[in-house]
Order: sequence, then structure tokens, then C-alpha cells
Amino acid sequence: MPIKKDSSGNRSIEVEVEVPGTPEEVWKAIATGPGISSWFVPSSVEERVGGEAKSNFGPGMESVGTVKVWNPPSKMEVETVESPGKVATEWIVEARSGGTCVVRVVHRWFADTDDWDQEFEMHGYGWISFFRTLRLYLTHFRGEPSSQFPLTGFGAAPKASVWASLLDRLGLTSPVIGARISSRSTAPALTGIVEHVGEAAHPEELLLRLDSPAPGIAHLFAMPLGGQVLLSIRFYLYGPTAASVVETVEPQWQAWIAQHFPMAMPPDGIC
Repeated sequence: MPIKKDSSGNRSIEVEVEVPGTPEEVWKAIATGPGISSWFVPSSVEERVGGEAKSNFGPGMESVGTVKVWNPPSKMEVETVESPGKVATEWIVEARSGGTCVVRVVHRWFADTDDWDQEFEMHGYGWISFFRTLRLYLTHFRGEPSSQFPLTGFGAAPKASVWASLLDRLGLTSPVIGARISSRSTAPALTGIVEHVGEAAHPEELLLRLDSPAPGIAHLFAMPLGGQVLLSIRFYLYGPTAASVVETVEPQWQAWIAQHFPMAMPPDGIC
């Protein structure tokens, strides 16, 4: 993911995706709290210039920013304070023919060294992954009530072995795009269709469109963290019963991940 730089130290990175929907429908998905929470992480937005925008990535990992530009349904800019300083994140929605829109996110920041470039480059790869979920949400579940829950597990390196163990325990070995899947009887119930498998550079990723435990999406990936391997599974469930289904199945999934992939020791940076 290339970073653009100029001679004064200004840097930017840009990612875009084409999605179905009108500009108004797409705007609700990328610029309102309920919409963002339907495909990203739990979020809230005060829909005005000067309003607060929050995204919760987990305990102690809340990103809080200020809305600097608010021009629905085409442009929003949020400014946050991160290392190495202020970061402006611009969201743009552009209508296309055939009932689709292009969503573009641009991060801009200033740095007098290259020390932070790799971190922001990874932001770009993260958006590519989340944008797959956004497109799937807008294609199949646009505007529906949603509820989500995350799971986090750990294993001893190497990453490929931990990932293989996760898929085996779930009954999802050798997933193929378009294939129907069903979890093992020893795992909580899960059925659906494989929508994306990890590519050569990042093979430990899987995106599922679910039939059960409710209509929805599951995003799974593995990454190294503090000498261990972190496993992440995030469920997005949709429809009028989504919240009640989450209340029922989240404890089952939390118990399952804790049994099979417990954290042996706190990774660096996690208390």
C-alpha cells in the first residue's frame, strides 16, 4: 500500500471500494454510528461539524476524533490525535452509474521521519479488509438492524499452524470461495457461504456470509502479536432478532474460544 509523500513531510494513504447503493444509503453506512457499527467496530458520530466521532476497537483502544467537515451525502472529515500527531481521515462518496457508489478513505498526516510509515501502511491494508465487509453488508443486509460481537484467542507461533488449528476446530479446512460451510458439532453452530479467503501475501483471513446463528457476516483472521498469534473472529448479525441472538450465542462462542485458544501470557502492550 504505497504512501504518498511531499517534500514538506506531508503524507497520505488512500483506499477505495465500489459498493451497491445510492449515495444516501452508502452515506448512512459510513457516516452514522449505527451504519459504521454494522460493518466496522462499535462506533458513534455526532452528525455535525465539531461533533465527536468514536470507534471502539476493544478495551483501552478507543479512537476519539472531531468532525471537521460534514457534507452529506458526499464528504466527511474526522481529525484524531495519534502518533506522530494529528491525523485527518477523509471519507468521500461518489455516485456511479448502475446504482453503485465509490467509497474512498484518505488518511493525511505530517511526519518529519519515516518511522510511522509502516504503521499507516498497515492501516491501508486494514481498510481493504473492512471494505470487503462493507460491500457484503450493503449487498445483502443494507439498512437492517445489526448487532455484533468480537472474539479474541491466542496461540503459540507459527501463525500458519494456529490458523490451521482454528479452521480444523471449526470444521472449515481448505475453504473455497462460494462453498457452503457448516461448523463441527464440537463448535457452536455456524452455517453459511465462503465469500473471501486470504490471498498469498496474507493467507490467514476468511470472510463468511452466514445463515446461522442468524443472517450475517463473520470475519476471521490471524496476526502475530507480542510473541504469540492473535486470532480474531468478529460476528455481525442482522435483522430484528439480531440483538437477542447475540445475547444467546456470544457466551457460547466466548467459552469455546477461551477453551481452545487461551492467552498463555499477556502479549507486549496488553495488560
